[in-house]
Amino acid sequence: MVVLLIMKKSYLKTLFIATENIGKLNEFKDILSSLNIKLDIISIKDLKDYRPPEESGKTFYENALIKARNAYEFSKIPTIADDSGFEVNCLNGLPGVLSKRFYNDSGNFDKNIEKLLNLLKDEPFEKRKARFKCVLVYKDNLYEEVFEGSLEGYIWFEKRGKNGFGYDPIFYLPKYDKTVGELESKEKNKISHRYQAISKFAEFLKINFSF
Repeated sequence: MVVLLIMKKSYLKTLFIATENIGKLNEFKDILSSLNIKLDIISIKDLKDYRPPEESGKTFYENALIKARNAYEFSKIPTIADDSGFEVNCLNGLPGVLSKRFYNDSGNFDKNIEKLLNLLKDEPFEKRKARFKCVLVYKDNLYEEVFEGSLEGYIWFEKRGKNGFGYDPIFYLPKYDKTVGELESKEKNKISHRYQAISKFAEFLKINFSF
């Protein structure tokens, strides 16, 4: 006789997205909604007494893990945290985990972009290969799971487009003959590094939870 064990899914109502970045938060919401994940979303701005930890990791994974564990321990709400950034081949992966603070600790992306373009000013197009990378860590009382995504492209010679945020205006995609900053949000959210990672996260949620 074969006995089938049916595991009851846990119910998930609220998800804490551990970010202060409004652009990133909106991307999470839009992508999750497009993947039919309907949850109550909160972010750092909704928790008055919460202070994010120092991002002291040497990799995207280490930083995402630090943020997810810290946010979950504080809130006890199922938490997703991401660390993402830009890697340029001819700069040996820089700015990498320093993407937000590449110019200085102010997080000024205009200055970050200016510094990056200056470093690459003598490099021809074919030497300007780069990628966006995203690592997500989900944390609750049972699970600690990792999801990754990446998007390959090139560094353009100047800013193009006003959409998106961060390095989007200089990240060129040959397939579209556009920078990410020239893509509409719906286009970006179907191909981005964050979309790829969130898609994997969404599959995990559908397998293990009901909503």
